[in-house]
Amino acid sequence: MLIFPSAKINIGLNVVKRRADGYHDLETIFYPIQLCDALELVESSEMKFESSGIPIPGNTDQNLCLKAYQLLRNDFDLPNIHIHLLKKIPIGAGLGGGSADAAFFIKLVNQYFKLNLNVEQMQVYCRKLGADCAFFIENKPVYAFAKGDEFENIEIDLSAYHIALLMPNVHVSTAEAYAGVNPKPSSKSLKELIKLPVSDWQQHIYNDFEPHILKAHPIIAKAKKALYQAGALFSLMSGSGASVYGIFDEKADLSGLENEFLVFNDLHA
Repeated sequence: MLIFPSAKINIGLNVVKRRADGYHDLETIFYPIQLCDALELVESSEMKFESSGIPIPGNTDQNLCLKAYQLLRNDFDLPNIHIHLLKKIPIGAGLGGGSADAAFFIKLVNQYFKLNLNVEQMQVYCRKLGADCAFFIENKPVYAFAKGDEFENIEIDLSAYHIALLMPNVHVSTAEAYAGVNPKPSSKSLKELIKLPVSDWQQHIYNDFEPHILKAHPIIAKAKKALYQAGALFSLMSGSGASVYGIFDEKADLSGLENEFLVFNDLHA
């Protein structure tokens, strides 16, 4: 049985304050895009995980899909399975690929084994795996707050636009991203700012990680500049980076950028 976990972009990201538990309170807009991995589940005599496509760093035993399955096995009598992940969403990009894999896998297991878990129950499992993981259960645009794991539905539709994404060959760690941020409440909520025309977002919607990350990694700043030069109405680094997206009125001409970046053009919600 197959499922296709999709990525997300952040439309704005404000780091509001540091929490007592070591996390940070945020506000952001999560918006899903059609850049997808593929996950396959097959019943098997032994528990097995394998992947292809983009190499996944670290120990295979620590993959979030396996962790998600173990959480479910703690509560349900589930058999051994063979999991295959075809990785297409860039890693360390701020696109939520690992979280998407885990959340979509929970949905896949729920469907395949008829566990009858509802949205809220699946989100409870997801919150044990990552701050943005629960978003991918419903996988629709939301205003996210607290650790990025509490949501409010919002009205935003970018289907009339074209979204392009550039991924430079650089890694930004979460620790690096937060080290350069001075948390502060935002003067106006993103829930209000996204009601502005997309062409006005550049003057009002920001990512608090961008100033120091773009300074430390000029190639990310170059990606953002390239998207604006190609005619983007709005461009922003997604999450803590390193990917940068642009929103265009029409399909962008990004020819010539493939030597420096992974280029994903004309993505849709």
